[in-house]
Amino acid sequence: VKEVAKLSLVSSACEVVSAAYASSKESQPCLSSVCDAAERGVQSVTQAMASCVQPVLATLEPHVAAVSEYAAKGLDKLGEKLPLLPKPVEQILSDTKELLSSRVAEVKEAVSS
Repeated sequence: VKEVAKLSLVSSACEVVSAAYASSKESQPCLSSVCDAAERGVQSVTQAMASCVQPVLATLEPHVAAVSEYAAKGLDKLGEKLPLLPKPVEQILSDTKELLSSRVAEVKEAVSS
């Protein structure tokens, strides 16, 4: 999970979602109250789950380490095959807009000629 979160595409997407969430909470007082209650609920559940799962994770730690190593290798290979993964969302959107603009210009030129 940490390796996936480090990918520029994932981290920048999380930042965009987080900013939108914060902005929505700020602009809508009613939504803010509901979100605060939901956040407290999620935090409580997370803490309860962590305390219950910790002994199981301690037992499975060697297996988790092996799986983590294979997952990291898989992510590396995926990153090689998908060049979008290391790019932030903003750059992907910018590149996409540029590509679309150039294609539209080509189509316009073909139609006009």
